[in-house]
Amino acid sequence: MSGNSVTRRQLADAALAVVVGALVLTSAAFDTDTTFVDFALIVVGCAALGFYRAAPRAVLAVATVSGVAYVLHAQPGTTAALPVIAAVHTASRVGHRGLAAESGGVFLAAYVVADPGAQDVVEKSALLAGWFLCAVVTGLADRNWQAYLRQTEQRALEAERTREEAALRRAGEERLRIARELHDSLTHSISIVKLQAGVAVHLARKRGEEVPPALLAIQEASGEAMRELRATLEVLRTDEPTGTPALLVERARAAGLAAELAVTGDERPLPATVDRAMYRIVQEALTNAARHAGQAKVCVELTYGHGKLTIRVDDDGNAVPDRPPVPGIGLTGMGERVAALGGTLHAGPRPEGGFSVCAQLPLGEAG
Repeated sequence: MSGNSVTRRQLADAALAVVVGALVLTSAAFDTDTTFVDFALIVVGCAALGFYRAAPRAVLAVATVSGVAYVLHAQPGTTAALPVIAAVHTASRVGHRGLAAESGGVFLAAYVVADPGAQDVVEKSALLAGWFLCAVVTGLADRNWQAYLRQTEQRALEAERTREEAALRRAGEERLRIARELHDSLTHSISIVKLQAGVAVHLARKRGEEVPPALLAIQEASGEAMRELRATLEVLRTDEPTGTPALLVERARAAGLAAELAVTGDERPLPATVDRAMYRIVQEALTNAARHAGQAKVCVELTYGHGKLTIRVDDDGNAVPDRPPVPGIGLTGMGERVAALGGTLHAGPRPEGGFSVCAQLPLGEAG
């Protein structure tokens, strides 16, 4: 999350507290019986609204307690319920609808008890009950809408990722097709040229004749062409990763995932097989986090140790220890890569919640 986004949210939260506080304080100012204690209770209940994102249940408790104390002490009008209504809405918005409904009921009971003999207490209580019901319902509606938006974003990211994977797969298949065509056509033709040039040079030397420079040039050029062609075919047939873990993390951030990278130890060049496995493990772990962890924070940690490389990707998403996931193609392929290098892999839910992937790969001489 960027600093500008955090600042905007903090300003919006502060604006909510200020607007609600201004309305309730203005209403209380016209009541001649309002005391300093009443104003203090109003300020406490409204100021708490500025922190509803960080601690919605605590804000609900503070707003309810201060609101109940205010109505019991001063018997104000219905505007005194505004801080509690706002807290009920925000608590319901994050999933605490039962607690929000209970808080609304407590405030209503206190409002009735504060002045049971008033002529319009029934009408006002009914009005407040409707407000609290609307606060709970709108909170749930907002929660469902946000969940729908997140699901839509995830589907869009998944579709984009699927298109990228399909494009990479088609590119790989095209490389293999080109490699086969080059091998079946050019390799055969160049081999014949090299063989015939070699035979001609051999026969000329056997007869004691001087070998023409053009023939020697043909023999040397055909050999060089064969070596370059083999190197090209090897590149075409090799599925090398095109990037680094840092680039993968940057791409994940650009896609909306809160990811960060930490590197410890003496970072150094890795053998090609280990480097390729590291890239694929980080790539698959970030992909799984984007698919299944929701709005989670992901930490990628690379530790260069003595003789081994440790790759750890942790998130604080939705996974729980009592519901371990069924390994899919991604985790299975990850395990096969690690096993092929003689390493170890642990992938599963963390005790404190979220998912963890930890792979240890032995290091040899860098190629």
